[in-house]
Amino acid sequence: MTVRRIGVAVTLSAMGVLASTLAPTTAPMAHAGTRECAEGRSQFVPDSPPALGRLAAPQAWRLSTGKGVVVAVVDSGVSANNVHFPAGSVLPGKSFVGGSATTDENGHGTALAGVIAARDIGEKSGVVGVARDAVILPVKISGGEGGDEEQQRSANLAGGIAYAVSAGADVINLSLSTTGDRRDVRAAIASAVKAGIIVVASGGNREQASEASDGMRYPAGYPGVIGVAATDNRDVVTENSIRGPQVDLSAPGDNVITTFRSWGDCVYSQQQQSSSYATAYVSGAAALLRQRFPSASAADISYRLTATASRGSRTARDDTSGWGVVQPYEAMTAALDSSVSGPVPPGGVQRPSPEAQASAVDLTPAQDPRAPDRAAVQWLLLGSGAAVLGLAMARMLRRPSRS
Repeated sequence: MTVRRIGVAVTLSAMGVLASTLAPTTAPMAHAGTRECAEGRSQFVPDSPPALGRLAAPQAWRLSTGKGVVVAVVDSGVSANNVHFPAGSVLPGKSFVGGSATTDENGHGTALAGVIAARDIGEKSGVVGVARDAVILPVKISGGEGGDEEQQRSANLAGGIAYAVSAGADVINLSLSTTGDRRDVRAAIASAVKAGIIVVASGGNREQASEASDGMRYPAGYPGVIGVAATDNRDVVTENSIRGPQVDLSAPGDNVITTFRSWGDCVYSQQQQSSSYATAYVSGAAALLRQRFPSASAADISYRLTATASRGSRTARDDTSGWGVVQPYEAMTAALDSSVSGPVPPGGVQRPSPEAQASAVDLTPAQDPRAPDRAAVQWLLLGSGAAVLGLAMARMLRRPSRS
């Protein structure tokens, strides 16, 4: 049986070469009771993706479905002939590696596009994107029949971002990361942020990185970018997710049910979960907010997503999960003002943290406020006792003696 793996494990140097954050250690697996996902054989998973429940997507859809919002997937292309992508749901896009952007030999880009905006096709499949009416703009920077994918990603990333900006993207999904701070990518990101585009990027995966230690990753670390870590089925950030200052939010990254190239659905279950999927879920959430708040700035939407994320402490972020697990419904319904704990709102000032003041502890025994009263009573009782004793002795002395 031929099994198609989605993605290829990549080992890259820290010299600015980009690595896809989806490189499974196992092949994609079908739902229990079905056959393994393989090329040329369409099959469907009737279960709803678990992440949609964890993100309260059905409640969010009462307010927004992402309709009219364009999400650029800068990746390996998108198989637009998948049944979850009817006409008009995937734009022609652009390929930087030859051929069409609406084909995907790797499958990574199609899986991401399904997480973001797969269309509901009825009871035979539970797959639907978190922003189910958004439009996908495929920007193919790697893949095709030939060429080194590592070099392609490195050479084409900045151009792919620039194209997404010029093509009118509202959200840009970048499910990739590197330790290298490249000038051309930084400039492309800055242009996207200036244009008011919401840019979402992977915070990094340990297993697919040449440098597995925690620390800064790019493009997530650039100003204005939302960096994302992956969580497991308990909403706990996976050990595989890179920790660092680039992490702003977290989202589901395992047991993902989504689109499988041209052939329906597949369950992507890995020994190590992927922040690629988590990034796509946050991009979908951003698309919901973009439709809901059409005049809001990208910074305003980013603030809503981070301020309302689910976390243990409302006042603090950390390098593991950022501000917490994204909650699109809360992000669309919360009344946010300067009193809300958490990230600083756009144009706001960092709230000072109160510092504990050291002070000496006075160990001098406290005065008893009733001590004088107690002393007076004691002297009165002592005096009364002495008087009674004196009278008794006097009476004894006056008694006549008996002979």
